[in-house]
Amino acid sequence: MKPQDIIAGKTSLWIFGYGSLVWKPDFKYQRSKVGYIQGYKRRFWHGDNFHRGNDELPGRVVTLIEDDDETTWGVAFEVAGSQLEESLKYLNVRETVCGGYMTKMVDFFPEGNDQPPVQALVYIATSDNPLYLGPATSEEIGAQIAMSRGKTGHNLEYLLRLAEFMRSSCPHVEDHHLFSIEATALTMVSYLLAAQ
Repeated sequence: MKPQDIIAGKTSLWIFGYGSLVWKPDFKYQRSKVGYIQGYKRRFWHGDNFHRGNDELPGRVVTLIEDDDETTWGVAFEVAGSQLEESLKYLNVRETVCGGYMTKMVDFFPEGNDQPPVQALVYIATSDNPLYLGPATSEEIGAQIAMSRGKTGHNLEYLLRLAEFMRSSCPHVEDHHLFSIEATALTMVSYLLAAQ
């Protein structure tokens, strides 16, 4: 799905973020809402050789994996008017050109019982992408994150900021994958610091 197809005939659009977008959208928007999408789980299965890693030591960032029994919490941002084209142009470079993500429309359920779902655009990295790293143990992923750094910063920052978002904005949600990797990465960092 190309950005021009997404915005055809639309005056506003919701964009769902589940990784760095939850704490660093870097585009203008009207409003944002915490909530979730169904049928996907968030996993650190995608490689990053630009923002959070390099060619020799790629970082690990999140993507979505289809799973009927799962939900993924994040933030949806509503863009309207000139923000619509500007945000998609920016995200196309950030997620598609540099990150290897494709786009899809999904139902986003804002937190709270009285709010109906809205259609939202989401970026998903697929397994046919050359940067896709696939499954690994929490220990392997945590170690890789602890060691990786890219043009935007340390991979550990990405992990810690995502975990902090979940604790502060979705305290009722237990994200075992995220929190087990966070614990492993922090243990690894403490070992590295102690060894210096």
